[in-house]
Amino acid sequence: MPNLSLKPTNKPVKAYYEALEQYAKLGVVHEGAVQTAFQQLLESCGRQFKWTLVPQYAIKRPQKQPIRMDGALVDDYNLARAYWEAKDIKDDLKKEIPKKFAAGYPKDNIIFQRPDRAILYQDGKLVMDEDITKPQGLVDVVRQFFEYRPPAIEQWERAVEEFGSRVKEHATALLELIRDQEKKNKKFIDAFADFLLLCRQSINPNLSEAAVEEMLIQHLLTERIFRSVFNNPDFAQRNIIAVEIEKVINALTSKSFSRSHFLNKLDRFYGAIEETAATIDDYAQKQDFLNRIYERFFQGFSVKVADTHGIVYTPQPIVSFMVKSVEEILQREFGKSLIDKGVHILDPFVGTGNFIIRVMREIAGIQKSALPYKYEHELHCNEVMLLPYYIAAMNIEHEYFEQAGEYKTFEGICLVDTFEDQAVQQLNLFSPANMKRVERQRQSNIFVIMGNPPYNVGQLNENDNNKNRRYTTKDKTGIDDVVSATYAKASKATNKNALSDPYVKAIRWASDRISEEGIIAFVTNNSFIEQIAFDGMRQQLEKDFDKIYVFDLGGNVRKNPKLSGTTHNVFGIQVGVSVNIFVKHRKESD
Repeated sequence: MPNLSLKPTNKPVKAYYEALEQYAKLGVVHEGAVQTAFQQLLESCGRQFKWTLVPQYAIKRPQKQPIRMDGALVDDYNLARAYWEAKDIKDDLKKEIPKKFAAGYPKDNIIFQRPDRAILYQDGKLVMDEDITKPQGLVDVVRQFFEYRPPAIEQWERAVEEFGSRVKEHATALLELIRDQEKKNKKFIDAFADFLLLCRQSINPNLSEAAVEEMLIQHLLTERIFRSVFNNPDFAQRNIIAVEIEKVINALTSKSFSRSHFLNKLDRFYGAIEETAATIDDYAQKQDFLNRIYERFFQGFSVKVADTHGIVYTPQPIVSFMVKSVEEILQREFGKSLIDKGVHILDPFVGTGNFIIRVMREIAGIQKSALPYKYEHELHCNEVMLLPYYIAAMNIEHEYFEQAGEYKTFEGICLVDTFEDQAVQQLNLFSPANMKRVERQRQSNIFVIMGNPPYNVGQLNENDNNKNRRYTTKDKTGIDDVVSATYAKASKATNKNALSDPYVKAIRWASDRISEEGIIAFVTNNSFIEQIAFDGMRQQLEKDFDKIYVFDLGGNVRKNPKLSGTTHNVFGIQVGVSVNIFVKHRKESD
C-alpha cells in the first residue's frame, strides 16, 4: 500500500494553520475562503501520488442536476480516488452529512471538513472523526484519506504496474507464433497475404509485413477490452475492419493456437480494466479512461508507432472551444450552422473520436432532430491506426445511442491514410463497404475540417528508422510535393526541414480539401507563427484565406527552459501549441 509522507512539522501542515490564522485575524470565517487552506494541503499531498485536485467536481445523476462537490482527487486515468466536501465553522457536520448522502454523495473515501473537525467515510462506513485543530490529528486523517484503496483499485494498481512488461511479453510471443505459422500454415499464409495486399492498397503502398503483423497483435490483445468495457459483444462481427482481421485470426487459430488459452495470463489485467470501468457511470469519463489505457498500451508495446503518429489527445476544454468557435464563425461569416444540410464536417485525424463526438453534442444541443441526418450523411472522419479507429467507431456510435436512443452503425469513419487517399485513384479497400465510405467522403463537398493533426518534426533524422513518411508522386500531386511547391518555394529560409512536419502537411492538405469556401480549425504546434522556416507558409496562408484566427497557447519548453511541459503546456508536451482557425470565402467571378 502506498504511504503518504506527511508529518506535523512539514511545510504544507504549517501553511494550513498559518492560512487559517490569517483568516481569523481578518475575521473571515465563511466557507468559500477558509476552505482554500485545506484545498492547498490536499493539492500538496496529491502530488505525491500524481493525483490532481479538481475543484467543483461534478457527479452526474439520472434525471437530476449533477452534484457539485468542493473537490475530488483524480488520478491520471481520470479515476476519482477521493472526495472532499468543505463546511465553515458554523455548520453542524452531523446534520449536514446525512443530507449529502441522501442527495447522492459518494460514500467511498469522502472527507467532510471544517476548520476544526474532519469526518472521514470509507467503504460506506465512518472510520475517523478527528479534531484537526492539533497537527497530529490533521496528519492522521489526511494520511488515512490518501492511503485508502478499495479492493478494485488495489487490484487495478497492481495490474497497471505489470501491464507494460506483460504486453511486451505477449506481443513478442504472438509475433513468434505468427512468423512460425507463416512458414507452415497454408490457410494462414493465404489469409495474411490477402490482408497485407488490402492494407497496402488502403493505408500505405509501402506498408511492411511487420506493420501488418503488429495490427494483428493489437487486435488480439485489445479486442476483449473493447468488447467488454464498451458492452459491445458483437463488435468483431459488426465492424467492417474487425471482420477482415478476424478472418486472418481465424486462419491463425485453425491449427493448434487457442486465443483464449494464450491470453489467459492477462485475465487479471483484463478483469481489472473491466471492473474499474464498471465503476464509472459517466460515459465521457469512461471514454477518457479508455483513451488512457490506449496511450499506456502504446507506450508499453508500440513506442515507435505512438511517436511517429503523435499520439496526444486534445483536452476537452480545447475541443469544446474549437467546436463552439466554428459554430459562431459559420453563423457570422456564412449564415450557416453545424446543423444545416450541406455543411459536411470532416476530422481527417480522428484519433479516438473526441472532435466528432463534441460536434454531435453541439448539433443535438442546437436542434436534436438534425442529428440523425447529419450522422448518416454529413459527418466524416479518417484514422490510419487500428486501435484508435476501433475506439473512435465505438465512441461515436455510443454517443449517437445516447443522443438518439437507438444504435446505428457510423458509416462516416474510414481506416485510411488521409494524406495517401487523395493521391490514389483506384483503391480496393478492406471491403466494398469501406470502399463505399471512402468514395462517399471523396465526393462530399467538405465545408468544415477540424481536429488535432499529428506533429513531431523531431522524427525526421535520416538515421532514425522511425522517421515520418514522405508522400511524393510522379505527377507531383503528393502532399509533400504540394508543400514544396507552395510553402517551401516561397520561403527565404536556408533550412526548411521543419516544413516536413505532419501538422504542416495537414494544414496544406486541408487548405486544398475545402476547395472554394469553408473553415479549418486545427490545434497544432505553434512554431509556424513566427519561426523563419515558415515564412513561405505564412505568405501562402495569407493568400489562401480571408480571415485567420490564431490563439497562441505558448508552452514551448525547449524555447524557455523555465517552463515545465507538465504544468505550462496544455498537452503536457515539450513543443508550443496554438489553436488556429482559417476562414475561406468563395471568390466572386468577374
